[in-house]
Amino acid sequence: MKSYRGMRTFDGREVTVDGQALDSRYDLKTFSRNGFEWGFEGREPRQLALAILADAAGDGPALEQAEAFMHAIVANFDNEWEMTQAQVEEALDALSRR
Repeated sequence: MKSYRGMRTFDGREVTVDGQALDSRYDLKTFSRNGFEWGFEGREPRQLALAILADAAGDGPALEQAEAFMHAIVANFDNEWEMTQAQVEEALDALSRR
């Protein structure tokens, strides 16, 4: 089971999946080239939502649900956060039932 983690450091923001840098997935869709961000709604949090969803659930769900996932989950992350693949899938399931 994959684990996603984000933290703010003195060197900037760091987002990993199982300890490795999370791919931004600019090849899939580019909302912002300014890196990932979280804790609010915007282009950088939307890019993070897309990247997490693409890694956890595939490209189709990422493209379909990035906006909703950003609003419901990513915009509410604290400075440091962690989320498992199972939690991502549960959130996706809940969003698709709306």
